Amino acid sequence: MSNQFLKPNGLIYLDGNSLGMLPSAVAQRIETVVKQQWGADLISSWNQHDWINLPLKVGDKIAQLIGAAAGQVVCCDSISLNLFKLLAAALQLRPGRTVVLSTEDNFPTDLYMVQGLQQLLGRDNCQLKLVSEQHLAAAIDEQTAAVLVTEVNFRSGRRLDLAALTEVAHQHGALMIADLAHSAGAMQIELDQWQVDFAVGCSYKYLNAGPGAPGFAYVAERHHNQFVQPLAGWMGHANAFAFSSDYTPAPGIRALLTGTPSIIALAAVDAALTVFEGLSLQQLHEQALDLADQFDQGLHQHNLAAEFQRLTPAARQQRGCQLSYAHPHAYAICQALIEAGVIADFRAPNYLRLGFTPLYLTASEVAEAIAKLAAIMQQQRYLDQRFQQRRGAVT
Repeated sequence: MSNQFLKPNGLIYLDGNSLGMLPSAVAQRIETVVKQQWGADLISSWNQHDWINLPLKVGDKIAQLIGAAAGQVVCCDSISLNLFKLLAAALQLRPGRTVVLSTEDNFPTDLYMVQGLQQLLGRDNCQLKLVSEQHLAAAIDEQTAAVLVTEVNFRSGRRLDLAALTEVAHQHGALMIADLAHSAGAMQIELDQWQVDFAVGCSYKYLNAGPGAPGFAYVAERHHNQFVQPLAGWMGHANAFAFSSDYTPAPGIRALLTGTPSIIALAAVDAALTVFEGLSLQQLHEQALDLADQFDQGLHQHNLAAEFQRLTPAARQQRGCQLSYAHPHAYAICQALIEAGVIADFRAPNYLRLGFTPLYLTASEVAEAIAKLAAIMQQQRYLDQRFQQRRGAVT
């Protein structure tokens, strides 16, 4: 599988949970879109190459990776904008309910979107309630309009049981909104089977579509004739090229579109998805868990386990495709690893994260990464002054 990626020589990449590696198919597709479709065919490409329907075509391909039937997913905008749309739609579908329930350790942008909507609508119409992950199910009640969860916690790598949480939410009349940023393309997801109502996700992590690639949004078909999203843009109009001054939403998932789609970025997503053709996501997840277990066992073999506090659950069914460890010098250790050719990442306040992506990561590379970490720790290289200074805005 790794031969489908443009893999830098001598680099061990354990950060696919932040930014996926570049598939060779993406580089080739972008060149075609830029030089031929845009460069030679120009504006005729909206029809000739069907640019206009690319958000829906790519959405249907993503749908196959998240257990959704065709016509329920669209690829557009960012995960944050899509979440704002779906939060507003969920509140509209549950009149009289005001609470959006989420977890204290959810990814911040998800919480910011709710806070922004709360400020816009007022607390009488929208209010964010936060609880711990272990108390989430018990906190759902008849005031809850929607439960907002990220399936895999970005810090700890813990996987929540979406199916069970959705069942509890529906028992109380609440809707389920799932963030699949750290699970789409990494594991088997069954949105239709689990009866999830709405979902969002990004395409630049495990889907490998490139930095800032468009997000995607899922709306269960049973809501298509009822949901209303607040960002009424011309591409979401029932007849965009009639140029009517009055907005009429398009039927179905197309109504989630807003402005003109980024065709080059969408082409990258489309090409990146070819990597998954013929693959079993369940098997891919098992391979990722094997690589993660190999890494953790390596810590024990090098007598390093006591130095790191593992945050990721041991049970395989409760994990995504990453390991997270707390350490007082996590940032410095991460920088020392990067200098040694092992790309990991750091998350505040003191977490070292390592992603395991079998599409381009091998067992021999994991063994080499462990050996390099062991040398860094044994020689206390991370205490070097050059690793103490925070460099750059991105950690």
